[in-house]
Amino acid sequence: MITLLALSGSLRLGSSNTVLLEAAALLAPAGMRIAAYDGIGSLPHFNPDLDGDNPPRSVMALRHLVGAADGLIISCPEYARGIPGSFKNALDWLVGSSEFPGKPVALFNASPRASDAQAALRLVLTTMSARIVEEASITLPLLATRMDAAGMAGNVEIAASVTAALAAFARAIETFAQAEPGGLG
Repeated sequence: MITLLALSGSLRLGSSNTVLLEAAALLAPAGMRIAAYDGIGSLPHFNPDLDGDNPPRSVMALRHLVGAADGLIISCPEYARGIPGSFKNALDWLVGSSEFPGKPVALFNASPRASDAQAALRLVLTTMSARIVEEASITLPLLATRMDAAGMAGNVEIAASVTAALAAFARAIETFAQAEPGGLG
């Protein structure tokens, strides 16, 4: 069983980024489970002084979920041509963790206009030693479509793109696992 953790960079209820991740969970193939992380808004502001021997519980919970996942799916909007502050804050809490480096990541983008945020996100994730899986990273024109997850999953074009991305991600994760001692966790 491949376990993926879905991280939305948006705190907005009904965000196209969040809904895209929910649709991915509906479209997950047999042998894959996608769980959403919804605690980004409750993380404290990153402060290295708090990241010692006893980090905040919410930070430890995020790190545990990241460590337990075989890969991450990230869908992040663009605010002022960059990554939303709350999402960057979550990434900052993962920078010094042992759970994140080498983690396979698929980037789902809900708007072709969010290219600056995607570039910034790629830079940050690469700096953090993520394994961005290009074949599993997609951009879909979902801005202002107002579809729910079931509508996206039922849309032939969207479903085909998401399904192909998930299959590519599964293949990449399995390839990485075969190359590492211990395989899939």
